[in-house]
Amino acid sequence: MRVVVALGGNALVMRGEPLTDVQRDRARAAAQALAPVAQRHQLVLCQGDGPQVGLFALEAAAYEDVEVPPLDVLDAHSERVVGYLVEQELRNVLPASLAVATVLTSVEVDGSDAAFADPSRFVGPLYDAAQGRTMAAQYRWVFKPDGRFLRRVVPSPEPKRILEIGPIRSLLEHDTVVICAGGGGVPAARSGAGCVLERVEAVIDTDLVSELLAREVDADLLVMTTDVDAVYADWGLRTQRRLRQVTPEALRVMDFPSGSMGPKVEAAARFVEATGRRAAIGSLDEIVKIVDGASGTLVAGRS
Repeated sequence: MRVVVALGGNALVMRGEPLTDVQRDRARAAAQALAPVAQRHQLVLCQGDGPQVGLFALEAAAYEDVEVPPLDVLDAHSERVVGYLVEQELRNVLPASLAVATVLTSVEVDGSDAAFADPSRFVGPLYDAAQGRTMAAQYRWVFKPDGRFLRRVVPSPEPKRILEIGPIRSLLEHDTVVICAGGGGVPAARSGAGCVLERVEAVIDTDLVSELLAREVDADLLVMTTDVDAVYADWGLRTQRRLRQVTPEALRVMDFPSGSMGPKVEAAARFVEATGRRAAIGSLDEIVKIVDGASGTLVAGRS
């Protein structure tokens, strides 16, 4: 079975944590959880990097008289760094005969996407109100509430085309564990007659890119990992209930936060509607059970 797994950026760096050996430790834990899946199935892994992109931007901004690199460059940098960590830790736990490769991936978006007028994608650490206002004035960044705090937001346009899909398919044909489209990939848009690719200031949602990728590689299963064991209806209320199996139609009439579970639910619904195959959402710690259909929330069409 061919399985695409979206590994959230917060699985490697929790909000508020620095880019230290903690990230290495979390990559090691992720590799250990994913290793049994890689040995039994064809695995394609998309790692998120929202926290990392924001922190890299802060590191660059700390240097005086040095322009902060544009988001597409930071996207590429974080995709390489996080991909390297995950790849190395997978190599340490997988048989030497099983190849692992990271593909720096560009993703085409529409330069006129409405997301550019309304930034919504959280990146980087949390700030209190005073810190957020200071950062906004200093760097001309946009901040929005994330719980009790403020956090930087950037545009998150819809992914339209994965530019390296050919090499990715070729690697899978040669039984390679593929790490790609990290952090949603490096966004690019076509200008003029569509012949020239140009840089884009954005961060694409990893779950939505993973859904597009899962369709493009003809995956049997799409899994979005998160920090809870399943999708819950009425989260945080007394009527809260765990969803064990649900259809896309049922999910679409429920309300999920756009900054957390919303994109995962949308990606799962899209994949099932487009392919008639299965999607699942759950905790990385239970990834083997999720792939086996014994844990998490299974999203499937009507039987």
